[in-house]
Amino acid sequence: MHVTITDVAKKAGVSIATVSRAFNKGDKVKECTRKRILQIAQQLKYTPNAAARGLITNRHDAIGLLLPDLHGEFFSEVIRGADKAARAAGYHLIVSSSHDSQDEIENALRLMRGRLDALVVMSPQIDSGTLLNYIPRALPVVFLNSEVNSAHYDCISVNGYGGAYDATSYLIGLGHTRIALIRGCERNREALERLYGYRAALRDAGLPEQRHLEWDGDFTEESGFAAAQHIVSMKPRPTAIFASNDTMAIGAIGALHELGVRIPEDISICGFDDIPIAQHLRPALTSVHVPIYDLGQMAVKNIVERIQKGRSGKLLNLVIAPTLSVRSSCRRLIQKTKPAKEAVAS
Repeated sequence: MHVTITDVAKKAGVSIATVSRAFNKGDKVKECTRKRILQIAQQLKYTPNAAARGLITNRHDAIGLLLPDLHGEFFSEVIRGADKAARAAGYHLIVSSSHDSQDEIENALRLMRGRLDALVVMSPQIDSGTLLNYIPRALPVVFLNSEVNSAHYDCISVNGYGGAYDATSYLIGLGHTRIALIRGCERNREALERLYGYRAALRDAGLPEQRHLEWDGDFTEESGFAAAQHIVSMKPRPTAIFASNDTMAIGAIGALHELGVRIPEDISICGFDDIPIAQHLRPALTSVHVPIYDLGQMAVKNIVERIQKGRSGKLLNLVIAPTLSVRSSCRRLIQKTKPAKEAVAS
């Protein structure tokens, strides 16, 4: 039997409006009456209709989080940070994925419409102009690691260019001059930033561009595995690999182990993101550290402030500078020295 608000009101001996105020924390209901109504509702297993309640109160107690994917440690850490911040502020987190597809984004936003107080969006492959076509203008939005071409929305991003530049420069500083790159997804903002940072570090070190050492990837273990197989077969073989994310680095490590290539004795390897598992790999993976958990937490904290302030608060445009977590997957090359000339007999 479906229990309605009318059933609760009848058993409590109050009006439907009083039950509604009790659930919506209205100040016209005495605390003792509110507790009695909520107790009766619990006994009857009554749950108020969230959508209807939102229409009345203009609050849904929910924040949406739209990610390109839900698979892997990176996204689980973003969700974990966002969820903690949402719960601390009294909101539920509604998570969905777009798979970087415009149709999927449109479907996800359609399902979320009318159920959210705010929205956090991570969409590195689809620009904000396209996304905003599907987002109600009044809805507070913060873009996370996305291509933002609007000055009217909050944005938090990671300096992927700088992180890749530092990682590549670190490998160069260890004596590596043939550094293979496993790229990320084509037309992906984060992948392009890391590609350009890698190339700039080579250029600034006086090394030639090495396009033949750049291998396609799509941020998955499978693509990292396949790229490493090609890299190992090259002659002369690269002495280091920079993978554009840790997931591809893990795939590459698997391929190297399978082929009997030692890390870092034969090939050094560096990743990007510093997901939690990176430090527990053998060897532990050197990686560009991104505060992934904090990204989700900061995005939600910011959007809660935006809900409270409306459009009046100062817009946020925060760029986070990553750092390098140096571990045992990279080694310094031992430079071969020429033998000293034998002394000439006098």
